[in-house]
Amino acid sequence: MQKLIGQLMNCYVDVDSLEDEDYVQVSQNRIRCSMTSLINWYESVTEKTDSETPSKKRTSSSRHCQSPLIVVVFKDMESFTTKVLQDFIVISSQHIHELPLVLIFGIATSPMIIHSLLPHSVSSLLCIELFQSLSCKEHLSTVIDKLLLTAHFPFKLGEKVMQVLINVFLYHDFSVQNFMKGFQLCILEHFYSEPLSVLCCQLVDAKKRVNSLSHNQCENIRRLPSFRRYVESQVSEKQIALLTADGFLKEVVQKLLEDLHVYHENYIPVLRCLHVFTSSLPKYPLGKQIRELHCACLENRVWETEEYESSLQLARMLNKSDLVTMLQQCVEILVSSSGKEFDKTVEKLKEFLTQFQQLEGEAIQEQDVSVSSQKELQKKTDLYHLQKSLLELKESRRSKKLTKFEMLRFEVVDYIDSLVRNYLVPADHKTLHEIMYFNTASVLREHLNAAPRIALHTALNNPYSYLENEALKSDGGSISNKAPDICIVYKLHLECGRLINLSDWLEAFSTVVMGAEDPNADAASSDQVDDVIHARFIRAVSELELLGFIKPSKQKADHVARLTWGGC
Repeated sequence: MQKLIGQLMNCYVDVDSLEDEDYVQVSQNRIRCSMTSLINWYESVTEKTDSETPSKKRTSSSRHCQSPLIVVVFKDMESFTTKVLQDFIVISSQHIHELPLVLIFGIATSPMIIHSLLPHSVSSLLCIELFQSLSCKEHLSTVIDKLLLTAHFPFKLGEKVMQVLINVFLYHDFSVQNFMKGFQLCILEHFYSEPLSVLCCQLVDAKKRVNSLSHNQCENIRRLPSFRRYVESQVSEKQIALLTADGFLKEVVQKLLEDLHVYHENYIPVLRCLHVFTSSLPKYPLGKQIRELHCACLENRVWETEEYESSLQLARMLNKSDLVTMLQQCVEILVSSSGKEFDKTVEKLKEFLTQFQQLEGEAIQEQDVSVSSQKELQKKTDLYHLQKSLLELKESRRSKKLTKFEMLRFEVVDYIDSLVRNYLVPADHKTLHEIMYFNTASVLREHLNAAPRIALHTALNNPYSYLENEALKSDGGSISNKAPDICIVYKLHLECGRLINLSDWLEAFSTVVMGAEDPNADAASSDQVDDVIHARFIRAVSELELLGFIKPSKQKADHVARLTWGGC
């Protein structure tokens, strides 16, 4: 009740620090935490809203129906205290007419958990309705659609980088928020590590920035691999101008950036059209999600892959209704796109749709002709003529020509194939793609993919790297007696073979630790020190076993076996 009243009345409530648990401080007043106080507050709020609209007169019953609801969200129902939740539901049900409450329970497991947490006497007070949010994969598709599959946002992800982010999402956490953080990390790395990322902006701004490029920045452009390929494809006079004249280079770069912008405007609509055709094919050769198709197109020429060939073969067997539906969707995609080269394409697709409509009328006429020919065949009673007619019919079926529908279907699929070959060229084949695309997947893996074994080796082998304590600095491979016990034990175990003798290990550990001890100590204190060192050694070895570096050996009772080799 304290938290509920505090959140509804916009006042901060620290439940743990309240001296008087029955009251909360609201403005200058102390309000008792009870349903009565909540009802009074609700009535005062609703009266204000009624007074703001005096023209709308309400009866008591209509007022109750139209009163605003109070929605209380329990984010994690399973972890909520059951007794408190039951009492709250029972108390709220007694005041439902004065205080209309809607309770939303966030359930991570199964809806049946409601009946195991709440007894029948309590659950019967609830009018339960189940609803479910969209799956995380659908949320991811929306994010990719808004951020990556658009020409309005100049920054793009390369195929390998995108695959890393998607793999982390699908195989680790299913977190769209973490996917967004990874995407933000890519933006940060791109603009930090790529000097020419200053041109990764809207086309109008990029052209202005090209004019203000320095000579060093022009040299950076000349070093780009894609620009080198472009220069090599030009005639010798133009090659010399591109490599020596900064002014001419800037003019060419502006044109190349414009071409790259047009490429993105054309690439995305054609990608969506191809996805319309391939997303409903059996076994989904090119993937069910558009992100899979996008990665395939970024990786290499998609029309050269076996999956694409099998997709075309399956598309050539689609029925007329599916083809018409797909063509209509493609027309809608191309009409709504920002690409300026699709006017003729839209006309051609509409022409296909018109031809399919004309085929329907012709199909009805052909059906009537075939029915009449069958009736004529049935009328012939002469055995010779009947046998001759059947043989002719069989021969015509063997050498059957393609119907008009089949020819038109082949024509449609071939036209879509030509669009793919013209517009879905991989991005790394385009000049200056390095400016817009982030392709350093290895950097992203270092940040996102956990490498606990390397981190453990670094911490145990060189504790100074984490603790930054000057006393822990060591020269080369020497072992400092100031280091934590587990670090000393770890470095000693690196010097051993497959089996480690515990007695020898303890003796070496004692030698390192006792390096700073007073050698003139008496025997009594020496025995006490040995006991302490023995206990420290046992604890360090146990910790090392817990981390997975060693395990007990079945061959010898006083030995342990190493589980790791090499540097870590």
